[in-house]
Amino acid sequence: MRNVSIAILLAGVVMLAGCKSTPVASTAPADSTGSTGATTSGMQGAGTQGSQQLSAEELAKKELASVGFVVYFDYDSSDLKPESNAVVTAHAKYLSSNGGLKVRLEGNTDERGTREYNIALGERRAQAVKRALLLQGVNEAQITTLSYGEERPAVQGSDEAAYAKNRRVEFGY
Repeated sequence: MRNVSIAILLAGVVMLAGCKSTPVASTAPADSTGSTGATTSGMQGAGTQGSQQLSAEELAKKELASVGFVVYFDYDSSDLKPESNAVVTAHAKYLSSNGGLKVRLEGNTDERGTREYNIALGERRAQAVKRALLLQGVNEAQITTLSYGEERPAVQGSDEAAYAKNRRVEFGY
């Protein structure tokens, strides 16, 4: 009886391994981990219009890649720095022209301060970026915010260089 159960289990595994999966085209740029989170079907257009749309999509993705997916903050601050304008503007354009996309703004802090304080500061930072996107015409339904506080450092270390990289909001599509 045990051998029959093992044989049935192995047959099921072999059958599943033979299944073909179909890749899904993505409209969202990859985040720093390479995942997108947003997918669509029907990306293939007919004739010239489809190739123009794809070119515009590629240009938008290149612009996002050039400005990045991170906004950095000063110590104990949730005020956007002037150098963040290009990042926020590029993402606002991308989101406004792709109304079906959603973005997750992830607020982070360095390790200084209590856990509770850092969660609140990370949320204020994410909300600051959200307000800037809304002012540039992004639909509020496209944006969610989340704070990790100090829990997900981008860089390990206890010096100013590490702290500066950890005080951030990341765009996740």
